[in-house]
Amino acid sequence: MQFVRTAHSEAAAAARIGARLGARKRRELLAGLEPCFARTGPWLQAGKYVGALVSGLPKRNGWTIAEHAGDRSPDRTQRLLNRAAWDTFAAMGVVRRFAVAGLAEAARRGGRRGGLVIGALDETGQEKAGTATAGVQRQYLGCAGKVANGINTVHLAYVREHCGHALIGARQWIPRAQIEDPVRSAAMGLPPDLVFRTKGQLAVDIAAEVLADGIAIDFFCGDEVYGSCTGLRTFLEDRGQGYVLRVPKTFRLTLASGQRLTCADAASLAAGARQGEVRSAGKGSKGERWYAWSWLATASPRHCLLIRRHLRTGELAYHYCHVPAGQPLTLTRLIRAAGLRWPVEEQFRAGKDCFGLDESQVRLYTAIARHTVLVMAAAAICAITAALLKPATSARAPLPVRAGQPPPADPGMIALTVPEIARLLSRPASPDLAGHWLDWRRRHQALARWYHHRTRLARQIEIS
Repeated sequence: MQFVRTAHSEAAAAARIGARLGARKRRELLAGLEPCFARTGPWLQAGKYVGALVSGLPKRNGWTIAEHAGDRSPDRTQRLLNRAAWDTFAAMGVVRRFAVAGLAEAARRGGRRGGLVIGALDETGQEKAGTATAGVQRQYLGCAGKVANGINTVHLAYVREHCGHALIGARQWIPRAQIEDPVRSAAMGLPPDLVFRTKGQLAVDIAAEVLADGIAIDFFCGDEVYGSCTGLRTFLEDRGQGYVLRVPKTFRLTLASGQRLTCADAASLAAGARQGEVRSAGKGSKGERWYAWSWLATASPRHCLLIRRHLRTGELAYHYCHVPAGQPLTLTRLIRAAGLRWPVEEQFRAGKDCFGLDESQVRLYTAIARHTVLVMAAAAICAITAALLKPATSARAPLPVRAGQPPPADPGMIALTVPEIARLLSRPASPDLAGHWLDWRRRHQALARWYHHRTRLARQIEIS
């Protein structure tokens, strides 16, 4: 007998294995969440809620989730988010430990334990109508790219280099005026002991929970909102925690020479800061992300200023860095850390596109937090499944090495992604049909990625 191994059979096998592993991880997480609930009913409803979040529903609200769960009305779903007795932030801790342990297991199995571990801080928003939702006001929303009416939530993403990433912490930002107005505070369901916290202070709260869990983080990373927060930097330094935080060009620091200057002035005075050393900030979906890098010593031997220059536009970005004593302080390590901040944006995109992170059709503070926790749970299940299957399901053709290289006859297939895992968990299609579409999408994505790499090669030649 002769056995012929085809890509279609591999895709069908990947569909079966991915669906079974994802279902097993879902059962593990839901079992860990059970002690957070006072009664069995809400816990079972939470499992249905998570199942609906990965179901591919066009809209995820109380009505559609209840219909998907087989309920006769949305009452149980609304009770789960608003009135049921369960510890929201204890549940977030369970999701956090589940995600960290799962990604660590994936790194161990894939032989990638030597990579950096990053805690990436960022906030994401959701547009809301009216004035009754907790935290709503006109403010800048990154999702809209402008000032709009909505809410903002600070998140922390756990990123393991060359392995995967997941959201492990969240706190909604509430304006001071709403907290200090007793009538509005009661109407929005704000806790009586809630005090105003800036986004930087919310980041401190999240980081404190992560470190209290004993989770090891090599560097915390964030944009200018968090780099400008003195309290966050002091908190991390007091605990011997490294960070690579973006700061504005007006950020002032003391150089090794004793001069106190802004970042922009320091870069203009430093020889070579406008040129720098061209290095990759890591691989993106379209290839290596090349920038010119330079760094300046400061009056503190454990602090430095990392400067990144865009090769085409010449735009400069500044990172204030702290490396605790006993850890290597090298340019390569800081560049790797700075380049690992982007997965938090990928988490936001996947959270909104695949799990309804921005579709919380609720108004009360606790209900918004509970929806966020359950979205984090659904995303963690898929992220861990994808990370565990990544070494076995990636079969791409070799990347191009020259600009005019013709495409390969067989582009191969990309590894199973978080959206693909969500599809496998949501659709009860036959393995053969699921395998066919899985094969089709992964092959087309592998070919598109090959072309992106070739285009990037041509641009690099142009820049050179």
